Amino acid sequence: MAQTPSGNERAAALAEGVLEGNRTRLAQAITLVESTRAEDAPVAQALLGAVLSKTGGAQRIGISGVPGVGKSTLIETLGLHLIEAGHRVAVLAIDPSSTLSGGSILGDKSRMERLSQTEAAFIRPSPSATTLGGVAQRTRETMLLCEAAGFDVVLVETVGVGQSEIAVRQMVDTFVVLLLPGAGDELQGIKKGILEVGDLLAVNKADGSRVNLARAAARDHAAAMRYLRPRHAEWIPKTLVVSAETGAGIDELWTAISEHRDMLKASGSLEQQRAEQATRWMWSLVEERLLRTFHESPGVAAELDATVRAVREGELPPGLAANRLLDLFGGD
Repeated sequence: MAQTPSGNERAAALAEGVLEGNRTRLAQAITLVESTRAEDAPVAQALLGAVLSKTGGAQRIGISGVPGVGKSTLIETLGLHLIEAGHRVAVLAIDPSSTLSGGSILGDKSRMERLSQTEAAFIRPSPSATTLGGVAQRTRETMLLCEAAGFDVVLVETVGVGQSEIAVRQMVDTFVVLLLPGAGDELQGIKKGILEVGDLLAVNKADGSRVNLARAAARDHAAAMRYLRPRHAEWIPKTLVVSAETGAGIDELWTAISEHRDMLKASGSLEQQRAEQATRWMWSLVEERLLRTFHESPGVAAELDATVRAVREGELPPGLAANRLLDLFGGD
C-alpha cells in the first residue's frame, strides 16, 4: 500500500508544480490555502514559505465599482489586451455568495469566456462567503501563488459592496474604480469614500449614445478629485473614459496604470506600501486565529449562546458580557 505523503512532502510537490507554472498544481495549491481544515493550515504555510522568494514581481491591480458597472467585461477586455502585449494575467474574482447556501451566485469563468480559454490567463473565482467586505479570506495568499507561477499581472475584482474597496486597496499596488455614465450620483462617491481609495477612475460604457454622458461624468469626477487629499504627493488620480464593450480607452487605461506603478517605484512608495500591506496582513491573520481559538475555547463555547441571548434581550450589558466571555477564555 502506497504511503500518504507527509505535509512537508505535499507542500514541496505543490511548490515545485507552482514554480513550474503547472496550472493544475496552482489550482490545487490555491484550494489548499483556502481550506478551513486545521490540518491543512501548516501545509499551506509551508507551501507559501517555499515559493515566497519568487513572489512580488507582478503588478497588483484592484478593480472595483457598483454591481452592473461592467467589471467582468472590462477585466476580460483588459486581460486580452495585456496578453496580446505579452503579459500573463491572473484574475482573482471575488464571487458574491448566497446568504442562504454560502455558494457562489455567479461564475466568473462564464462571464469571461474568451479570457478563460487563453493559455496565458488564469481565472480563479472565490466565494466571498461571510468575509468582511466581500473579499475572499485567502485572496492575498492566492495572489502570491499566482505570482510564483509566473503571472506578471494580477487583477483582483471585488463585489463592489461595503468595505470591499478598502480591503482590496490594502493588497494591491493600483486601485481602479469603475463608474457609470449618467447615473445621477457623480459626486456621491465622495460621501461613500470610494473616490478616496481610487488611484484611477474610469467611466465605463462610453459607447453609443452614452459617450457624451460618460465624458460629462468624467469631468465631474475630475473636478471632485481636486477637493480630496491625494494618497501620494507625486500622483493626482486620473479620470478616464472607457468602453469595455468596444475596447475604446483600454490602452489609455493600461498606460495610466503603468504610469502609476512607475511613480510608486521611482518614489520608493511601492516598497513601503507593500511592507505596510504585509504587516496588516500579519495582524489580520493573528486576529483571525485568536477569534477562532476564542470560539473553540470550551469555557466560551459552553456559555456563548446564553450570553449572546442575554445581551440581545437586554438582560446583560455588552461590556459586562464581553468581560465575562474573555474571563472564561483566559481561564481555559
